[in-house]
Amino acid sequence: MKRVPPQDWYRLRRVGDDITWIDEPHIHEFYRCNIWHVRGRDRDMLVDSGMGVVSLREWVPLVSGRPLGAVASHTHFDHIGCHHEFDCRLCHRAEAEILANPTRAATLADPYVTDEIFTALPPEPYLSTSYAVTSAPATRLLEDGDRIDLGDRSFEIIHTPGHSPGGIALWEAATGVLISGDIVYDGPLIEDTYHSDAAAYIASMQRLLKLPVRVVHGGHFPSFSGERLRGIIIDWLASKDR
Repeated sequence: MKRVPPQDWYRLRRVGDDITWIDEPHIHEFYRCNIWHVRGRDRDMLVDSGMGVVSLREWVPLVSGRPLGAVASHTHFDHIGCHHEFDCRLCHRAEAEILANPTRAATLADPYVTDEIFTALPPEPYLSTSYAVTSAPATRLLEDGDRIDLGDRSFEIIHTPGHSPGGIALWEAATGVLISGDIVYDGPLIEDTYHSDAAAYIASMQRLLKLPVRVVHGGHFPSFSGERLRGIIIDWLASKDR
């Protein structure tokens, strides 16, 4: 399989509301994490940071030009690989230990990280067999109801356990923007990880259903409307009653 030079590893697209969608197009879509950069007046916010196989700070100047907080929607390998590159790191208290001590098992790198998740490999010396997430202890622990203030905009932390115990979504009521992590996106949802919780997943989905969401930026797959979110959740909940 061919290797990709580092300058070609990331892709950036503007999605409105001063939000930029960053992703790693040489990873198959199912495994490809969405990285969300949110511009604020006083500081910026990064939600998730990809696999960490190519430096985000070195090759995406957008994330290094201003004060920035790197938020982990949760601590699976595809979402926290570059968190160690940032001085300000935020995650929910329930997964702080994984962010600080990210073993292959705890981050789900085992069994998912193989060459087969790529359409082209990262630059040398990357090897799937020795891939590991770098420790990145949180500098701020988040709880349900906390806020991340960017100066002219504010995001509320919504604890969304189910996919993982410390999963969070970020809700900006002023704009109707929901950055949802992996609790919900427009694709096959993962409900059977080693620390998933079926009852908590249902409760989290019921909670998100009540929000007046305009647009959703999920942990995987393209963004979608609030109307589509409500349809996804209603259909998902109905499937649990069968």
